[in-house]
Amino acid sequence: MTIDAKRVSGTFLFDKNVPDTLRQATLCFLVRDDEVLLALKKRGFGVNRWNGVGGKPKDGETIEQTMVRETEEEILVTPTNFWQVAQLDFYFVDKPEWNQRVLVYLADEWKNEPGETEEMAPQWFKKSVLPFVEMWPDDPYWLPQVLAGEKLEAEFLFGVNDTILDKKVTLRSDL
Repeated sequence: MTIDAKRVSGTFLFDKNVPDTLRQATLCFLVRDDEVLLALKKRGFGVNRWNGVGGKPKDGETIEQTMVRETEEEILVTPTNFWQVAQLDFYFVDKPEWNQRVLVYLADEWKNEPGETEEMAPQWFKKSVLPFVEMWPDDPYWLPQVLAGEKLEAEFLFGVNDTILDKKVTLRSDL
């Protein structure tokens, strides 16, 4: 599995020689009025970054079942009304084991109140004032759009130190 990035006219283009199917993962963002719930990752992949909650499926789980389970495990909430808003493909030049397709969901109804766990510390933020400096560098390119009601698909190529080398974001109505 390799990813070749080359600079053409000041921008990077990448040729992917990766499996037809990327590792699957989920993200869920709780929304209410003009706020979104982010959680600070306390350990593992994405540590010390604000993000939605989610993870990888267990054997036999659908991606929606994964999203619900991960939300329960990470912030003690069970989403009851949710919908898919994005499909994000991530490629890492120096860490191909991190390559993944993330299906992103918003939820506006849930059971229980968000709570801190060993893995995540949740906090509400105004949608218009997100802590992008402490988030993944791709988030500014797609998260404001989905919080504004858009649906999209995107591809991001990351270089060393999680630098974005290339990106493509496309609005979609059929997710």
